[in-house]
Amino acid sequence: MNRFEYVVENIDGDYAHLRRTDDPDAELKLVARALLPPEITEGAELIYEWMQYSIKE
Repeated sequence: MNRFEYVVENIDGDYAHLRRTDDPDAELKLVARALLPPEITEGAELIYEWMQYSIKE
């Protein structure tokens, strides 16, 4: 399964805009906050693996 790393660029209500760290020219990914860890903030680094988002430590 693929593993992707993202940075939370913007939080807009119930959604967050994520940018892939390995492809900064790619479009932002809009993700419902219900799918993300509740403690995210703008600038947080996330890992997407096995259909789950987690905060990068």
